[in-house]
Amino acid sequence: MRNQFRQLIRSGKFMTGFIIFNALVLLTIFYPIFNPGNPLAMIGFDSFIPPGTYFSLYDSVNPNIHVYTLRIPGADEARIQSLLPMDEREAMGEWLIREGVPKEQINIEDFTGLLELWFAHYNPDIRIDGMTIADRRFYQRLNAKVEGIFDIVDIHLYTYNNETEEYEFQAAISSEDYIRLRDVVNIVRLPLGTDNFGMDMMRKLVSAIGTSLLIGLIAGSIATVIGLILGLVAGYVGGIIDEIIMFFSNLFTVIPGFVLLILISYSIGQAGRSVTVIGIVIGLTAWVWTTRSVRSQVLSLRHRDHVSLSKLSGHSMPRIIIKDILPYIASYVVMAFILQISTAILAEAGLSMLGLGPRTTDVATLGLMMNWAMVYSAHLTGAWWAYYPVLLVIALISFSLNLMNTGLDQVFNPQLRN
Repeated sequence: MRNQFRQLIRSGKFMTGFIIFNALVLLTIFYPIFNPGNPLAMIGFDSFIPPGTYFSLYDSVNPNIHVYTLRIPGADEARIQSLLPMDEREAMGEWLIREGVPKEQINIEDFTGLLELWFAHYNPDIRIDGMTIADRRFYQRLNAKVEGIFDIVDIHLYTYNNETEEYEFQAAISSEDYIRLRDVVNIVRLPLGTDNFGMDMMRKLVSAIGTSLLIGLIAGSIATVIGLILGLVAGYVGGIIDEIIMFFSNLFTVIPGFVLLILISYSIGQAGRSVTVIGIVIGLTAWVWTTRSVRSQVLSLRHRDHVSLSKLSGHSMPRIIIKDILPYIASYVVMAFILQISTAILAEAGLSMLGLGPRTTDVATLGLMMNWAMVYSAHLTGAWWAYYPVLLVIALISFSLNLMNTGLDQVFNPQLRN
């Protein structure tokens, strides 16, 4: 046993999977400590707020915050370039090409060169063949914006006086005024932005990882225990008991497991689908292949010399199974348990994608997050942070568990080890 443990430590596949899986588990434990709060709290009024650090604009113009004057080289140029996004630069390039400017002279990445070409060639009175009136007006508005981006003026702040019912001047903000971010009272960091409900995606994702792992643990435990018991009994006892167990095993094998899972989940109804119930349902429909695998292992062990010796010694069947057979298939059972967890997590994700997962108002799961992203068209609006991190986590969980299983198989299977 000690030698096998050393081999596990030296197994690159097992250790890689073990580190990835435990990193996700530790994330679910420690992240809520440093960022507490309800993972389903709606903190945003907008849908799909992009990832970033946000600070209160109201607090940033507080008159009590000290304002520093800084002359940062390139600040004005960066500010001007930010006012002209790439799609508008592409539109400028298209107009210049239609005007007759050679395409090789136009580089929309070169902000200064593009403006020089634009001011040299654009004329709002020019009528280009094939250009509609709407296009001409669009370019006229674009030209007005281009001409106005160089007008950097101070911003004046006014407050409304309820007594005089007039706006009173408070302060002027110039392009050289800066405040220290630490002086702003309310700052929120959203590493993964928000979803369609305005919920913190990172906080919800961490909670969903824990919930999905819990479902996998419940389902994996149930499926492994049922499969282990039935496989041990069928393989050791044989006869009519074996035929009955294998009949039901074959019956569940013929019926697609996921279809059966869908029917059961649908029959339970939305109100009854808690995390525990979903885990139990998945476990009760996933025991078949564990049963068949354990049975085949027991069939090869029940005629071994040490088992026959125990029979001749008058030991009871439970003792023989527990003492003489189970230790020899323990490693296989552990591997089956790991695979059952991975299968259960993927099954929950599939159920939730169909709207048959746990109650949406109680918890978040990885499958529910994918369902919400799909229903609210995150993939169409470009809100990648609503589904890519979830897909990555599902892939990491499945990948790490399968790596651990492969590493265990290489250590405990002599044929693979040699």
